[in-house]
Amino acid sequence: MESFLIAVNAVMPFLIYISFGYGVVKSGLADEAFMNKLNKVVFRAFFPLLMFNNMYQLKRDFSLNLTLVATAVLSVLFLQALLLLVVPRLVKENPRRGVIIQAIYRSNFVLFGIPLAANLFGDDGSALASMMVAIVIPVYNVTAVIILEMFRGDGGKTNPLVLVRNVCTNPLILGAAVGLVFFALRIKLPSSVEGPVSQFAGMTTPLALFVLGGTLHFSAIRGNLKYIVPSMTLKLALLPLLITALATVLGFSNVERFVIFEMYATPVATASYSMAQNMGGDGELAGQFVVLSTAASVVTIFLWVYLFTSIGFI
Repeated sequence: MESFLIAVNAVMPFLIYISFGYGVVKSGLADEAFMNKLNKVVFRAFFPLLMFNNMYQLKRDFSLNLTLVATAVLSVLFLQALLLLVVPRLVKENPRRGVIIQAIYRSNFVLFGIPLAANLFGDDGSALASMMVAIVIPVYNVTAVIILEMFRGDGGKTNPLVLVRNVCTNPLILGAAVGLVFFALRIKLPSSVEGPVSQFAGMTTPLALFVLGGTLHFSAIRGNLKYIVPSMTLKLALLPLLITALATVLGFSNVERFVIFEMYATPVATASYSMAQNMGGDGELAGQFVVLSTAASVVTIFLWVYLFTSIGFI
């Protein structure tokens, strides 16, 4: 029961944000056109601040198991390479290809990973998850921009120069780059500026989920089930199993194994919706991935935690 409550408490705020946005539109207080404009604001103004803040707040005094870091990063890159080979052969529509690839590999690790690890492993879990988030999230975001740019448009060949330009000018990349400069040069913002930046960054995910709820069309889910069901089965069941098996073979500790497991077992990243909507992807499908994976994760995370507890991994 405790494991179930952990999963519910981690997921419930996301469902509330989504439901609130849906209710606001249905009540007539806002329409979908307003939500679409707000989505552009979130993508171009709020997400860059979130990325900046994530890099700016990095701690300097942490050390990590390099094998764990290498396994996390290389497993993501290997999975992306595999998906880039397979998904285009199975999915005809270019805007859906990038969205499906992103949904399978990109998890809401930053918002689910830390509280789950803290609840199960205490301060050790929280510290390790925080450190891994600082490494994995930039990999998620940079590669997501590249993949979505690759599948932007009508499916023709991508101009490498245009791809590089679009990646370098992407709001998330720019925000992270500026944050990295501040971190590397040890530039400290005045407290009167640092506070608002942190608060704006904290608003990003609730606002993005609020917009997602306001633009959600439940009637369209049925037509996308042929993409959603296999993708989410792979994401929430098969990939967590494979990475857990690999982590066990490599001899990781229980907390290390759980943190790398979280990279694959948590729901689709909230940012994937805003990015797809603003970068020529199928925003509707991306939003459905976020909503349905978030709801399903209440059950799947509970089952995984129950299994790990039963076999002594927790």
